[in-house]
Amino acid sequence: MDAHVPQRKGVVRLDRILRRRGWPAWVLAIAWALLLACMPWWIDLLLLLGLVAIQLTLWPRWQRFNRTLRRALRWGLAGLLVAAYRALQGYELAPTLTLLAALIGFSLLVLLESWQDHKPLRSAAIAAAEPEWSELALSPSGPAVAIIELQAPIWLELDGARDGISVDVAWIDGGSCRIGACTQIDHIEPRLAVAPGQGWLALPITSGRGVVLYDRANERQYRLHGWQLYGWHAGEAWLSCSEDQPPLALSHVLGQDQLEEL
Repeated sequence: MDAHVPQRKGVVRLDRILRRRGWPAWVLAIAWALLLACMPWWIDLLLLLGLVAIQLTLWPRWQRFNRTLRRALRWGLAGLLVAAYRALQGYELAPTLTLLAALIGFSLLVLLESWQDHKPLRSAAIAAAEPEWSELALSPSGPAVAIIELQAPIWLELDGARDGISVDVAWIDGGSCRIGACTQIDHIEPRLAVAPGQGWLALPITSGRGVVLYDRANERQYRLHGWQLYGWHAGEAWLSCSEDQPPLALSHVLGQDQLEEL
């Protein structure tokens, strides 16, 4: 999904980042495997065990070389298997033993990579700056918590009687309404919700596809697809995009990818 950030002129797309994969990395990997295939198998084994030891230490300085170390282990294991097969050429069970070694070796390699992907990497400085959850639980004072109580929106009908509507809003046939003297909002349903203080107006987009928020102070309208008005707090709209997610303040939603500012 394209990420849209509103600008004064046009829309800027943020996801046009190309992944560059250079062929020299694969050439070096193949050369590494061929080098190990020509060396004695026990030297290859010592080299691979050294690479495994580097990955198990989880030093922060080696984290940026994690992909390179993984590729070296994968291709190095292939070279080790070739070297082991060359050393066992005089035995009848050489192919069987080589296949068994390949099964065991690649299985251990998969387990190592899975363990690395699921184990959090934390340096000593980060661990000292960020205490564990047990320390936070036993601490005498925790972070301050603010309880926000939202005021449910009150929807008023625009195509009927104007009881309860104190702002200058007029419904126009065809799914549009006029606010003030020169502001017109199209493709909306004939319903209106006014924020406490009457600084914001909310109008649902047709077919439940989103909501339009109108800032009366700045005379600007925001069309947010995929969001629904959940409530008001301190004169600000709080929006929800699904029942499984908590509502978000408008100031947070304005920086997300489904905003279309008119």
